[in-house]
Amino acid sequence: MATTTPSGVRGGGQSETTSDGAPMTHSQIMKALSGLMLGMFVAILSSTIVSNALPQIISDLGGTQSSYTWVVTAALLSMTAATPLWGKLSDLFSKKLLVQISLVIYVLGSVVAGLSQNTGMLIACRVVQGIGVGGLSALAQIVMAAMISPRERGRYSGYLGAVFAVATVGGPLLGGVITDTSWLGWRWCFYVGVPFAVIALIVLQRTLHLPVVRRDVKVDWLGAFLISGAVSLLLIWVTQAGDSYDWISWTTLAMTCGAVVLGLLFLLVESRASDPIIPLRLFRNKTISLASAASLFVGVAMFSGTVFFSQYFQLARGESPTMSGILTIPMIGGLFVSSTVSGQIITKTGRWKAFLVSGGVLLTAGLGLLGTLRYDTPYWRIALFMALTGLGLGMMMQNLVLATQNQVAPEDLGAASSVVTFFRSLGGAVGVSALGAVMANRVTHYVKDGLAALGPKAAALGHGGTGGGGIPDLDKLPAPLRQVMESAYGHGVGDVFLYAAPSALLGLVLVVFIKEVALKSKPATHAPSAEGTTAGTPEQSSEKTSDRASSQA
Repeated sequence: MATTTPSGVRGGGQSETTSDGAPMTHSQIMKALSGLMLGMFVAILSSTIVSNALPQIISDLGGTQSSYTWVVTAALLSMTAATPLWGKLSDLFSKKLLVQISLVIYVLGSVVAGLSQNTGMLIACRVVQGIGVGGLSALAQIVMAAMISPRERGRYSGYLGAVFAVATVGGPLLGGVITDTSWLGWRWCFYVGVPFAVIALIVLQRTLHLPVVRRDVKVDWLGAFLISGAVSLLLIWVTQAGDSYDWISWTTLAMTCGAVVLGLLFLLVESRASDPIIPLRLFRNKTISLASAASLFVGVAMFSGTVFFSQYFQLARGESPTMSGILTIPMIGGLFVSSTVSGQIITKTGRWKAFLVSGGVLLTAGLGLLGTLRYDTPYWRIALFMALTGLGLGMMMQNLVLATQNQVAPEDLGAASSVVTFFRSLGGAVGVSALGAVMANRVTHYVKDGLAALGPKAAALGHGGTGGGGIPDLDKLPAPLRQVMESAYGHGVGDVFLYAAPSALLGLVLVVFIKEVALKSKPATHAPSAEGTTAGTPEQSSEKTSDRASSQA
């Protein structure tokens, strides 16, 4: 039997009403969401702040291109594996407490990451960070859905997208300044978010008040373990293939078969679990299935299309970490504008599919054009291509979650929201791993070609004299070798974007087939069960009625 413990606003967040039964005003909702948005800002800032510092970090710690990729992939991997678990926990326990726990986990990972003495330690800390950010990413959408109706949610999703954009552009800029400041150094990139996190925790405690629903159920730990194992094995194979072993080899066969077996076991466990981590019945709904698949391909395009910008500007164009952050502003500006404007229009009209389709077109075009990058491409072209990519991402990211939340019953809100986030993170993790491996291979190929053109003496230096695949320090290379390295990285990053473009195209094809359903005007706790999902039992329905009555008392 579910029991509800009201607190603070006394259920205001859950039913979009204040304690006297009146609807929450815009200012009241913004106050309730302020701590949540600040927490998201801290997580994204702490993540993006590393991007422009990463070439310097990997160089100082003696890492390779594989290490560079894994520092990014490790966080995506743990975020991917943890997201469904956070979603399920949000259906069972206090959402506010879970947000605070995920923020603390992320901060602890960041602090220890700043003490890293080698890439192995840094990668381990990134795993911890990913667990925390997985919670924040999933719970932000879930908390908003619990408070705000789908019709109004487009507006606030736009605000969340704006926070994402500001933190995404502010992080690289701040990280670049810190890295370029001799008396600070890159380790402060991990420490600088701690004060903001403490403030976020305090604000969350004072402003976010949701009823606590407790149910006597078990968390599907076996399902969480199996899906984590399947994803991990898949990513390890993708990252190491072509380097530690051949793409076609017994090792490849063993790892791919192992991932498939674990995946099948996960499906078997979920089909029999009394309270599965990902309810498979959700996928009977066509919208949820298509949105999840589209999120997978958007994730590939989103993460792989942005992770390699710092390498392009620093290693192909010789820019400083600070300038590298400044030069990516057009993409973040596009994301900021499209997420806020589309959110406002969706709230007014209740229509969202046109933005998904338009976003898919812009994202595919932007990545395809970025595939033409070379080390000497005029910056105005790069800025235009980045802006198109940002506009596409801003229209697709939040609205895929919104379309899904509009289709589910209240008891499945957390699980359904986390499913879309899970597939986006999975796509990002697989994309970064695969395209990181592609980039390492292409850069090595282009370097060898460039060195061969310089003559036998240069070719004997191997990978530009960087020790067999390490991240080069351009300032220490003689002019001819430096040009070879810049050309190789410029062409290699261009290839990465070119390989990412088909993923965006597949995402576009999928969203075309999503049927548009007008957004509901009531928050998730009042929404009826959607077509294709399993409605709650009479007992559950009476419990929710009782919950709402007690929360409004």
